[in-house]
Amino acid sequence: MKNYLILLTSILLVGTSFAQKTYTDSLTHEREQHDKEFLSKILNEEERKIHPEICYFPINTSFIIEADFVKEVGDAFVMPMSKERTVYYRKMGYLTFKVNDTICKLNVYKNLDLAGQKEYKNYYFVPFKDATTGIYTYGAGKYLDCYFGKKTKKVKLDFNKSYHPYCAYSDRYSCPIVPAENRIPVAIPAGECYVSHD
Repeated sequence: MKNYLILLTSILLVGTSFAQKTYTDSLTHEREQHDKEFLSKILNEEERKIHPEICYFPINTSFIIEADFVKEVGDAFVMPMSKERTVYYRKMGYLTFKVNDTICKLNVYKNLDLAGQKEYKNYYFVPFKDATTGIYTYGAGKYLDCYFGKKTKKVKLDFNKSYHPYCAYSDRYSCPIVPAENRIPVAIPAGECYVSHD
């Protein structure tokens, strides 16, 4: 029996290690593909000289967090943007989750210009600021994309995939400004980090 338990524990540890390695490899590859496209298609030559690469925090699976989703649909509103542009959003609900022992809450939004497009049917926008904002990440905050169905109650938030808006790297773009209610009191050192070149 003792030998069986040792064998079972070993199998579980190997399986966990393999899953971690597979996730890390997959996300690393995803980042490499994103960086290549972002640097060549989104930034121009002058901007690439200022931002020759994208900075990331080390991949950390403890920042893959299960959150509870509560549906709470609000009125359409014009989301404040970094440059004058009118884009309508709607609050669709909110997510609650724990980071260590701290309960956090983030509102979830839907871009109404995208809402009618089939590929965006289950897409939700989660902009946020945390305790790294303005220190290790861009001062205007970061974004997280979520995909889930209408009746979903639990949502997986992978902060390793959180990213900066285009306007962090170029003033040619107009980006949503993170609403004040989407600031959380904890540090989430995951996803893109930011090196200022001012």
